[in-house]
Amino acid sequence: MTIAVTGSTGQLGRLVIEKLKVRVPAGEIIALARDPAKAADLGVAVRAADYARPETLGPALAGVDTLLLISSDAIGQRLVQHGAVIDAAKAAGVKRIAYTSILRADASPLVLADEHKATEALIKASGLTYALLRNGWYTENYTGSLAGAVAAGALIGASGEGRISAATREDYAEAAAAVIATPDAENRVYELAGDVAFTRAELAAEVSRQTGKTIPYNDLPEAEYARILESFGLPAPLAAILAQSDTGAAEGGLFDDGRQLSALIGRPTTPLSVAVAAALAG
Repeated sequence: MTIAVTGSTGQLGRLVIEKLKVRVPAGEIIALARDPAKAADLGVAVRAADYARPETLGPALAGVDTLLLISSDAIGQRLVQHGAVIDAAKAAGVKRIAYTSILRADASPLVLADEHKATEALIKASGLTYALLRNGWYTENYTGSLAGAVAAGALIGASGEGRISAATREDYAEAAAAVIATPDAENRVYELAGDVAFTRAELAAEVSRQTGKTIPYNDLPEAEYARILESFGLPAPLAAILAQSDTGAAEGGLFDDGRQLSALIGRPTTPLSVAVAAALAG
């Protein structure tokens, strides 16, 4: 069995390759990368593959049995890019495709879900055996900015009392590796999320506990939060999408208590306290 992983030099892709090497021989793994030189340290075969250059995709997928399509980060261009990969996979004779989607893509209130839902439809229409890995939020989406929040004296957002079932990238990477390393002729949909959900206020309380400082959570209207994100240097469209995602969280869009993620990886998902401690140390 030959397994290929797109986006292999990204934060999630690198972790997937690392976890995959524990499960299958390195000789069965192919890292697909826009810049192969950046994948030279992964310890597996590397092929050039660029979502935006369809001519690279066919050669990259030759002889591949299972493909993990890690979603593109080009919001607004994802559907075209993913479609090119799916078409190339079908033409190359790939038997099974796994895709990193978003939690409850078919019913999510998050605008970000639209391209994922459409990609899922393309995958289902392709006739390939599929595994849809509907990932919830990364804990790192919050812990990555903790240093700045502590310096500023507060966490901000627009998620209200919405409970967020986040898990770390490592948790999701381990689940992806578990799925693609196991041959399966059945079509599967996995709703993947952290075991223990938290509100942003609870995140702020954990940060306060670990820093010994009082760090409150200030909940803001969506538009105001978007303006602040834009003032941090984010492009206006991205700031708007992130703020809307927070509103979606307030509506329950990032909550799930099915524990399919921990079942897949065979252990509890990483506790929030551990993720916060790693971020503050880091």
